[in-house]
Amino acid sequence: MLERFLPSVVAFSPEADVIVADNASTDRSLEYLKANFPALRVIELDRNYGFADGYNKALAQVDAEYYILLNSDVEVTDGWITSLLSFMDSHSNAVACQPKLLDYKNKAFFEYAGAAGGFIDRYGYPYCRGRLFDTVEKDSGQYNDACRVFWATGAAMMVRSSEYWTAGGLDGRFFAHMEEVDLCWRMQARGGEIYCVPDSAVYHVGGATLDKSNPRKTFLNFRNNLLMLYKNLPENELHAVMRVRAILDYVAAFKFLLSGSIGDFRAVIKARREYGRMVSSYKGVRRDNIERTVVLQPAGRMPFMLLWQYYARGKKVFNELKQ
Repeated sequence: MLERFLPSVVAFSPEADVIVADNASTDRSLEYLKANFPALRVIELDRNYGFADGYNKALAQVDAEYYILLNSDVEVTDGWITSLLSFMDSHSNAVACQPKLLDYKNKAFFEYAGAAGGFIDRYGYPYCRGRLFDTVEKDSGQYNDACRVFWATGAAMMVRSSEYWTAGGLDGRFFAHMEEVDLCWRMQARGGEIYCVPDSAVYHVGGATLDKSNPRKTFLNFRNNLLMLYKNLPENELHAVMRVRAILDYVAAFKFLLSGSIGDFRAVIKARREYGRMVSSYKGVRRDNIERTVVLQPAGRMPFMLLWQYYARGKKVFNELKQ
């Protein structure tokens, strides 16, 4: 990934200091960097802290007004930072933004992990302009407007450093998956705004670190989504939403079982159990989040159930959800 994509990042990011954070890799990445990019700053972490705490520990060593979190499997384009920086500089309420995320393997289409900006339904299911569940749209310019969203993708996110730390950074206990959605929820609850700026575009491989079909990914997505809901939901919604989610999770688990995906079935059951084990340790975190909340219903958190819209009503693309 470094060999394929780092050269474009260095070439097309003159406004930025490019820094590589190494999560105790064992694949000769450090040797490659020293041989090919000796002037590049490298932050070497002593072990694999995951996506979330790896960023926290690396960014704590970086002094900058803005951070750009960028996955190692992203190809950037000429001028990609300019549009993001101009937008953030001219929108003081914006705490984070993302470029348009397109598929590296099929560049005419959006990419699953962020597309043209992220949203979330009442029960915690994330989706994007350009992607509902596994239905990914072709980019025909339909989402080329800068738009306020609920979450910006962690694959390519620009964020004000002050707001990153004020909100507490990424949740290290998540390890990976859902951590950027959780962070954006906290930043919005504190009064910030999140945007997609499609004038900037990058190409993302997606699933390069952990394949989409891996049960480990299923486990992290389900567990972390539940923890995120517990941490951030308003008090008047918490119990009702979590009761419905319990039903939906077990339906999902048995759907995996009936389709022969035994690993994913076990992953969902394990995620529910792990959530039950961890939730008490998040009571103080939830209390702090609620106390700091000034916006109960952030932009981009929608009141409907996405599962019903998608499977029962046949709404397969983002623009149909508005009807």
